[in-house]
Amino acid sequence: MNDPVTRRTFLGAALAAAAVSSRMEARAMDMLDCHTHFYDPGRPQGVPWPDKSDRQLYRPVYPRDYQVLALPLGITGTVVVEASEWVADNDWILDLATSEPLIKGFVGRLEPGAAEFGSGVERLAKNPTFRGIRVSGREVASLTEPRRLNDLAVLADRGLALDVNGDISSLPTVAAVARAVPRLRIVIDHVANVRIDGGPPPSDWQDGMGAAATRSNVFCKVSGLVEGTGRRGGQAPADPAFYRPVLDAVWRMFGDERVIFGSNWPVSEVFAPLATVVGIVRQYVATRGAEAERRYFAGNARTAYFAHGDTHL
Repeated sequence: MNDPVTRRTFLGAALAAAAVSSRMEARAMDMLDCHTHFYDPGRPQGVPWPDKSDRQLYRPVYPRDYQVLALPLGITGTVVVEASEWVADNDWILDLATSEPLIKGFVGRLEPGAAEFGSGVERLAKNPTFRGIRVSGREVASLTEPRRLNDLAVLADRGLALDVNGDISSLPTVAAVARAVPRLRIVIDHVANVRIDGGPPPSDWQDGMGAAATRSNVFCKVSGLVEGTGRRGGQAPADPAFYRPVLDAVWRMFGDERVIFGSNWPVSEVFAPLATVVGIVRQYVATRGAEAERRYFAGNARTAYFAHGDTHL
């Protein structure tokens, strides 16, 4: 099995087989995928993302498409994350969730500091499926402005969370916001989009993540692993050892209590099948014991996204 393609195929098949064969045990334990995207370019208004040029992602993506892959792996629910900058698309997902029991929560899109932020949060928070907002890219750097911090305090007062989709440069801001609004639960998406090459993660990522992790209200979503390899076309490694240096660093900094499972499907599908994505983290977390598995796959999500003992999950 020296041929890398043959080896990759074998490992992927082995992970998928292990996931399917253990699905009965998995179903005895909640598995909440806290990062999926649903959208439909066929709507009259279209979608702002993905771009039409993306042949793999530019297609209708609904819970039924995800469910056929997720249920055999033992996944029992999902928290959907926004894939649109349009405020009206918050309602599109929330409407979708009314007929999709697999959707347990939704992290939407509102801009902190915008004039309509407060009224938007008040309106959307009336729906128990709405669990917070996500900010991305250049939005992150401005979060420490006083008017934006005031809006984030409003979010915290509602028991809602903030997802941050940034990179290494965003991590000092995450730490600063966590310190300024200690009631706000903050989730770093995709392990801060670090490049994953099988070796130790870069020192500036470790420093930034470590500083953010000192704040007890900051969580790390262990998603974006296969994407971090940059190996498109389903070529991301299936061997958990390739990701271990990053995973070890995350667990060392955040512990078993502040790590959250997310697949980033369907984006992850560009790099590896869902069975591989799940298999990588399932094998890694299994070495940490049953309680760590329970926390990672569902328990910590309840803490991060559902306030006041809400049992909606």
